[in-house]
Amino acid sequence: MSRLATLTSHLSLVLATIGGIAAFLYPFLLAALGAEVPRQRGIEIVLLFTLLAIVSLVVLLTQLTDGHFAQTEYSRAVALLAVLVAIDSVLRFIPSFIGASPIFLLIIASGYVFGTRFGFLMGSLTLLTSAALTGGIGPWLPFQMLSAGWMGATAGWLPRRAGRARRFWLAAFGAVWGFLFGALMNLWFWPFAAPGVAESGGLYWTPGMSLSATLQAYARFYLATSLLFDSTRALGNVILVLLLGETVCQALERWRGRLSWRPWHKLIPSD
Repeated sequence: MSRLATLTSHLSLVLATIGGIAAFLYPFLLAALGAEVPRQRGIEIVLLFTLLAIVSLVVLLTQLTDGHFAQTEYSRAVALLAVLVAIDSVLRFIPSFIGASPIFLLIIASGYVFGTRFGFLMGSLTLLTSAALTGGIGPWLPFQMLSAGWMGATAGWLPRRAGRARRFWLAAFGAVWGFLFGALMNLWFWPFAAPGVAESGGLYWTPGMSLSATLQAYARFYLATSLLFDSTRALGNVILVLLLGETVCQALERWRGRLSWRPWHKLIPSD
């Protein structure tokens, strides 16, 4: 059962990744197939919400983390996830500074300590809960959930280190995702940023553009609109990781130890 649960959990994350990539890129895919591209996003937002809900439920019902205690101490792991999501969601009330936000530190640390599945849920559920608390619900939300989920999941791939080496890896990871999060989020609206415009003007995408022209237009759009925000987000991630990352990881590792704890029973030899 454990192997089946692990396989099911992994397949659900693969499904979420494939579905998410399709949701981000479907305007370009339609154009490549010669189909008509709509002027705004539509049903794919609902489908992505539904996919994320199903994937989250499947992971919660199978294996929540990459450790053995996911089966033996399941209720504690779910409770810990709920507490961490609640704490991180409250941090959303802290005003962001030109794109920098404190919520990403706990997402990265949780994925690093507890693994890809826990990290994915930590990222996606934090963005969902915090959006409900702050009134940030909109068509962009499932894309934010997916991007934050990928951030938490990929943190589980980082090499296991301690001390300065760990701080370096986590800081570098936070810097990369500071830029990557913004670059991904642009894609949810960029193909529809100039509906009805026949010429891209060097910044926007129109159906029929070649791959090279699309990449060049997006690069110019990114530099003009997102680079400053993403730079401060990346810098904020690095500063928080260097200041608090080791402490947060050690606290989460202690909780991981408690989740896997078992009472010791002395063996009485039989006669």
